[in-house]
Amino acid sequence: MEIIEMIEQGAEARVFNVTYLGKPAVLKERYKRKYRNPLLDEHILKERMRSEARGLLRSKMAGVRVPAVYMADIETGRLCLECIDGITAKKFIDKELEERGVECNDSLFQVMQLCGESIGKLHSDNLIHGDLTTSNVIISEKKPVEVSLIDFGLSYVSTSVEDKGVDLYVLERALVSTHSSADKLFEQILASYKQTYHSGAKEVLHKFEEVKARGRKRTMVG
Repeated sequence: MEIIEMIEQGAEARVFNVTYLGKPAVLKERYKRKYRNPLLDEHILKERMRSEARGLLRSKMAGVRVPAVYMADIETGRLCLECIDGITAKKFIDKELEERGVECNDSLFQVMQLCGESIGKLHSDNLIHGDLTTSNVIISEKKPVEVSLIDFGLSYVSTSVEDKGVDLYVLERALVSTHSSADKLFEQILASYKQTYHSGAKEVLHKFEEVKARGRKRTMVG
């Protein structure tokens, strides 16, 4: 494996562009946090590595587009993944809203529907992403457009309606905090989510509204 360049340094990991067996790939390298107890830190690092690898594999089996796992080394905290070409949903939405606005923007609505479909497939398989933000959704810049989910370090398996509702709430908050047309965009996501997860969406969306109301109440109380 050849490291080409570091492309991101987050709170928990560094991300590099690499080549792996002659193919372009992404290396995610989790590093130790000195402020944490060493044993606790090692446990958290390994658990998040396992969660990400398992979440990616389970998502792929559920029909969700995610990066393929090329290599996982739990001891060193290194995870090598397929390189997904595209831009984040955040950048895509910003670009579309600036250039074309939200009304009758078929391209934008199509992407939101694909997002809802992907989340519906996850929840149908009882997989919770845990960090559904517009930065963890990648939109291809080629036709036909494709939507991929990334960063499954906080993912886990759960049948809980509350957990699925919170997953949706995290995404809704991410949209509201960065995009003025969030309500219309989220409507498209939910419509597609209901079509995909027809057996459980009604209960999840009811719980989502409860979670949203609790969040609003906490904001008002301060």
